[in-house]
Amino acid sequence: MPRCNDVLAPSASISRMQREVRNGHRGAAILLTGLPAAGKSTLAQALHATLFGCGWQTVVLDGDSLRIGLSRDLGFSDADRQENIRRASELAALLVENGQIVILAMIAPLAELREVFAQRLGEDYREVWCSASLAVCEQRDPKGHYARARRGELAGFTGVSAPYEPPLQASLVLDTGTQTVEACLDRLVTWLGECSVLHKT
Repeated sequence: MPRCNDVLAPSASISRMQREVRNGHRGAAILLTGLPAAGKSTLAQALHATLFGCGWQTVVLDGDSLRIGLSRDLGFSDADRQENIRRASELAALLVENGQIVILAMIAPLAELREVFAQRLGEDYREVWCSASLAVCEQRDPKGHYARARRGELAGFTGVSAPYEPPLQASLVLDTGTQTVEACLDRLVTWLGECSVLHKT
């Protein structure tokens, strides 16, 4: 088997610019980060449906879906969390290079993990903090994970037995704890236009 540094990616027959012109928009990656039950997945799917309805080329990479597929072999140790984010960032980069708007709904609890996205995706990366208090998220608890974590059944659960570091320089902060999904979605779509993600190429 060749060493990793001996492998070269093949040249693309269709350039990113060609795809973006065909799509009518640039490729980009938007990370929705926040505590468990902060509303990341709900907002990601709402944004996906809205952009799809407008003819944009979008895809959602949801943390839970990645955990049962691409990263099903990983646990929740520091090393495994790092590898999970690395895999997601590489997948996002491939999709962005193909002109897609990638919506990542992932906890990504630590600044160093979110930095992996920033380093890999560069200027194509946008970070959105779905800000909801621990009390609100724990009250929602749609999967019962907080209750299990409080009983000691889930080790390393973010917000209970593992930390969440709020982004200090998020591109956008959405108050998903008190505002409706519709209000957050409206602000998100408006902001994506303001930062040129949704501008026509």
